[in-house]
Amino acid sequence: MRNGGAWRALAVTAAVGSLLTTLSACGGAQRGAGDAGVGVGKPAPTRSAAAPVDRTRIPDFGDRWQRRIPADSRQVVAVYGAGKDSPDSTVVLYTRHGSTWDRVRSWPAHNGRKGWTTDHHEGDNRSPVGVFTLGDAGGVLKNPGSRLPYTRSAAFAAPRWWAKSYWHDFDYVIAIDYNRIKGTPPNDPTRPQGEHKGGGIWLHMDHGSGTSACASVSESAMEYLLRTLDPARHPVVVMGDRADLKGSH
Repeated sequence: MRNGGAWRALAVTAAVGSLLTTLSACGGAQRGAGDAGVGVGKPAPTRSAAAPVDRTRIPDFGDRWQRRIPADSRQVVAVYGAGKDSPDSTVVLYTRHGSTWDRVRSWPAHNGRKGWTTDHHEGDNRSPVGVFTLGDAGGVLKNPGSRLPYTRSAAFAAPRWWAKSYWHDFDYVIAIDYNRIKGTPPNDPTRPQGEHKGGGIWLHMDHGSGTSACASVSESAMEYLLRTLDPARHPVVVMGDRADLKGSH
């Protein structure tokens, strides 16, 4: 029995030793002296660094979208939609310095309540996918210091028969140059491509859910964008669901 107990003790000791060796190897804290290139007491090699980020490109934009950003544009408002049929998105402001793009700020946002489309029509409740210039602004409230031409007018006010949560949507707006005449107030009703192609696509204040076709962010975000977007930097918006924006064709 003593010999049997001794053998069991040896077996347990060996098993524990084997287990400790395995855990040490997995954790990477220490390695045996026989491991090539690593001596006793030296730190384990670190994992290889992640591939460097190409800052000459805006993240998650495929080649076709990168190419459509005008060469003279140094400000891009990216609207990354969560999904083709989702009203949820993220707005990110990028600024170019030399040949590199820097991420400035980002905000949670909403887009068309039914998602996105590459063939927008009036009443489809989807936001148009594309690259559009940003040149005119306005709203119900007084100019907060906009660098873009700003038109203040009560005519921007949302109809009072809309739900109360929507009443302040257009306190601040930035016109997205889709089917409109540049250099006019955002609420100019002229539609060069016809009424059926929709219009009045804006960046405006958020009411907490999807829009008819616009992109919406918080009041503080709108104030920041109005004070930051500079006509001299030729700002554009690149907008769409993430899958489409990543596409190369």
